[in-house]
Amino acid sequence: MALSAAASPVLAVRPAPPAEAAAFFATRLACLTDVADVHTALAGPAPGFVLVDTRSRAAWDQGHVPGAVHLPHAALPGDLDPAVPVVTYCWGPGCDGATRGALTLARAGFRVKEMLGGIEYWIREGLPVETADGTRRTDPDPLTTPCGC
Repeated sequence: MALSAAASPVLAVRPAPPAEAAAFFATRLACLTDVADVHTALAGPAPGFVLVDTRSRAAWDQGHVPGAVHLPHAALPGDLDPAVPVVTYCWGPGCDGATRGALTLARAGFRVKEMLGGIEYWIREGLPVETADGTRRTDPDPLTTPCGC
């Protein structure tokens, strides 16, 4: 089947050659992770990274990922150990606070990834959230789970 830009707006810009696409996707996976993988790693004995919530104190107090460290963007890198990889998260896909935090940490010499979806998708997947009143869970959003990937 021939690729036709006239037939499809998807193909108005031709897909990258396979080697170029492979390099792009490998880089993307080197810089990003998802909620399910973070949750799985945190449930294990040694996740191998520190999870950093870059949101405000008020947002943190509303609920955060259990085991996360609270370091708003302005406080980065705080007392993080540059030898330990960092995963940042913020509110969700409509916010770039985790991206700004990851950039700040990368510029400071840290190995860092951003958690796609942030706390929004953590909650939407029905994962535990910690507050001053304890840990709570909501039912998973049927539109986000089970992904199965």
